[in-house]
Amino acid sequence: MFVDRVKIKVRGGNGGDGCIAFRREKYVPHGGPSGGDGGHGGSVILRAVTGEQSLVTPYFKPHWEAKSGEHGRGKDQYGARGKDIVLEVPLGTLVRDAETGEQLADLATEKQEFVAARGGKGGLGNIHFSTSTRQAPRISTPGEKGEERRLELELKTIADVGLVGYPNAGKSSLLAAISEAHPKIAPYPFTTLHPVVGWVAFPDYHRYSVADIPGLIDGAHQNVGLGHDFLRHIERARILVYVLDTAGVDGRQPWDDFAALKQELDLYRDGLSRRAILVVANKIDLDTAQENLEELKARVGLPVIAISALEKQGTQELVETLRERLETADAPQPES
Repeated sequence: MFVDRVKIKVRGGNGGDGCIAFRREKYVPHGGPSGGDGGHGGSVILRAVTGEQSLVTPYFKPHWEAKSGEHGRGKDQYGARGKDIVLEVPLGTLVRDAETGEQLADLATEKQEFVAARGGKGGLGNIHFSTSTRQAPRISTPGEKGEERRLELELKTIADVGLVGYPNAGKSSLLAAISEAHPKIAPYPFTTLHPVVGWVAFPDYHRYSVADIPGLIDGAHQNVGLGHDFLRHIERARILVYVLDTAGVDGRQPWDDFAALKQELDLYRDGLSRRAILVVANKIDLDTAQENLEELKARVGLPVIAISALEKQGTQELVETLRERLETADAPQPES
């Protein structure tokens, strides 16, 4: 199950109350105050990790509450601090206030943390209120309440390379051919309903991530088809790879697909199509693809890598070219 948007409620633990107590021991006639402080409440912390690919955990558990601090006790004993609770989320998770819409955090790097709800401070015991004129204070302070808020979490997939293309262009087949990912592959549109991330590994242990973004159709910027459900996942990729059906199996020309894809990206977010790109002419093993390849190269005016994802023809050249491009490609800046 893939979940990329969810609302949760978080609450920090309450601080423990301070204690009023006095030292009473044999041979200590003037023991004085001995009430300890209450412990601070625990906090709810969001932590970005590579091991998570979906917001499915907070989807099934929308309420997160940290432990409260213990109350102070006599004999100068301080209450224990409440334990923090950590919710691990995927890289690329945006955190917003569910009521105001204000963006609070963009968890874009490994182990980056955001304190979603702070625990309350513990109260002071009466040992803090003793003075030369008030040697037996019966004063303490209560612990503070923990912070409570409602949050909206939205995932924007972080991958080095994003595969963009029309349904049935062969993006899933390409991802399966160059990585260990196993996306669903079938001869009908929209077999991919959510982003699938795979890793391309090299013998020298270098690797980079590639995301198969669900198929694009005309009007996607207006939320037609899967619309914004997938367009926002493209924003984080350092390189966009346009995967084109060079054979025109669905009755479209590959150069028209390329122009339409660029237009949809720019209509969604101005300048998105000008990010570092690579054009891949897929299905080159079909006869009609050979006829269209030269015209495609002439029309797009960019280097084109011809491949057959099904036959794994040209895929090695593609992964090596992507590795070279990634060494100089700029990383998209996190949203503020």
